[in-house]
Amino acid sequence: MFGSQISTGSNNPNKDVEVSSPPDDTVSALEFSPPSVTLHTFLIAGSWDCQVRCWEVETSGKTVPKAAQPMDGPVLDVAWHDDGTKVFMASTDKSVKCWDLAANQTMQVAAHDAPVKTCHWIKAPNYTCLMTTSWDKTLKFWDTRTAVPSMTLNLTERAYCADVEYPMAVVGTADRGICMYTLEGKPAEFKRIESPLKHQHRCVSIFKDKKSKQPTGFALGSVEGRVAIQYVNPTNPKDNFTFKCHRTTGAVGGYQDIYAVNDIAFHPVHGTLATVGSDGSFSFWDKDARTKLKSTELLDQSLTKCAFNHSGQIFAYAVGYDWSKGHEHYNPNKKTFIYLRASYEELKARPTQ
Repeated sequence: MFGSQISTGSNNPNKDVEVSSPPDDTVSALEFSPPSVTLHTFLIAGSWDCQVRCWEVETSGKTVPKAAQPMDGPVLDVAWHDDGTKVFMASTDKSVKCWDLAANQTMQVAAHDAPVKTCHWIKAPNYTCLMTTSWDKTLKFWDTRTAVPSMTLNLTERAYCADVEYPMAVVGTADRGICMYTLEGKPAEFKRIESPLKHQHRCVSIFKDKKSKQPTGFALGSVEGRVAIQYVNPTNPKDNFTFKCHRTTGAVGGYQDIYAVNDIAFHPVHGTLATVGSDGSFSFWDKDARTKLKSTELLDQSLTKCAFNHSGQIFAYAVGYDWSKGHEHYNPNKKTFIYLRASYEELKARPTQ
């Protein structure tokens, strides 16, 4: 797979497959189609150019642009419906729209009083709903057939990141708070903690127990090149730990350059994880062995988002400016890229000695 499609060049030192017709601005959301879509693999990306795009990823690695939909503001998140027929798009325009892929039509299904930061589709045994978080300091749950949320929960601050893995949801807020919710029966908060990281968190990703396959904890990434592994109910306090990543040792005086962790994704089969950062690299990790599986060549721009497809065969990552160095470092001549990499073997945990 991916043999013949590899592009080379200074902006692709890892020689990965380049997605055709990428967005015109930084990618803020990246999601592969769910397991219910069996015959094809689709990739959705939302970006700061106020567009959501869909590609088909062929087994050769070739990507075929299928469709795009505009929003009235930059897109901050996207989420697939579990049946793979629709995509939800969250925007700074304070709304979430549902994109019916077959009809290529959109309809507004959620609204907040400030930009919508995240959206997640929840499929529970007794209900389905859309979960949204916003900079208006609320978390809302929507039956998408009605214009009023079925439940609104107040957050202590603006939502910065969120993840859902039924029956658990995690939301990280601007005051370094972490709220955990159970989604069984109906959504309810069950635990609130302060972030184990001293600096602003940027991304969160839930992981599952290897045996029970139930969500058991989460990884939290911060602007200070650090990831925290947190269990909801650790059997041993030492199960919770943090590790440094996305740091480079500068030539002057041995100082470290420290970069933000922009996204974290867990491999759906192996349970290992990938991180992407402002330093322009991605890394693969085994949290249980507490080891790095792979580090990569640096790209000349930040990596902003990443995702695995549902079988864990493909790793996608987005390359573009994340404004971490301010407006003076913005170069309008540098384009946005999305790359695909065959990832199944590289993310296998190594046998313990």
